Amino acid sequence: MLQVPCARAIALSVLAERDPVTKARAASALYESVLAGVTEIDPARTFEEPVALPGRPARPELVEPRRLQRRSMRTVAGRAALLHALAHIEFNAINLALDAVWRFAGMPEPFYRDWLKVAAEEAHHFSLLAARLADFGTAYGDFPAHDGLWEMCERTRDDVLARMALVPRTLEARGLDASPPIRARLVQAGDDASAAILDVILHDEVGHVLIGNHWFRHVCAGRGLDPHGTWLALAERYKAPRLRGPFNFEARREAGFDETELAALTKLSSGEDPVAGDA
Repeated sequence: MLQVPCARAIALSVLAERDPVTKARAASALYESVLAGVTEIDPARTFEEPVALPGRPARPELVEPRRLQRRSMRTVAGRAALLHALAHIEFNAINLALDAVWRFAGMPEPFYRDWLKVAAEEAHHFSLLAARLADFGTAYGDFPAHDGLWEMCERTRDDVLARMALVPRTLEARGLDASPPIRARLVQAGDDASAAILDVILHDEVGHVLIGNHWFRHVCAGRGLDPHGTWLALAERYKAPRLRGPFNFEARREAGFDETELAALTKLSSGEDPVAGDA
């Protein structure tokens, strides 16, 4: 009897793939194979972590965020730099989703299906941005980038609760806030084609953050933890970036943030301490 390939093992091999285009295609194909029943998910299986994760190309050069130059979106070069930064985020997001699939054993099977879906959608986003970069006569790797997303992934490697709290529902949720003003600037610059890609990304990212919120609360419930206090404690322990407005409250509500969390963000927007009491 033929053994059905393990989707989590394949996710690890795709994570190790260095070529971005090959990785994106493989991530999409892996999710399709799960939907078709060609591969199976074994939640109990554990893996030995290989060296040099994630697989990535020699370029872009990774630098400190402060070394990244700001460029005007009124110029072609400025818009190309912006699209490159977004492509880098999406490439990292493929890696983040795949890492959650292979790394965290013992979760319910839908957990792995959810993150395989996320990986496939992030791969689609990367492909859209790579094609748009080609329209500008450039490619992924042509500009420097920073590694903030993967750094948090490494910090939370030993705890699925911390991963869910601080990657999808903290770092990736910032994209919900950043996308509308970036889109508006692209439209103002007359770049409707790039703005349309941001529409696709924002729509899908709402679902990705919703998945993160769902599994964060699932693990909190299983451990008997209060989600609000737990997030604050994890953000402090793992030195998560401080949230800053303006916030996209509509998108965050769709992505599963509750009214207590939105009220805390409202306090941040007004300059108040979101964890201070009313007394």
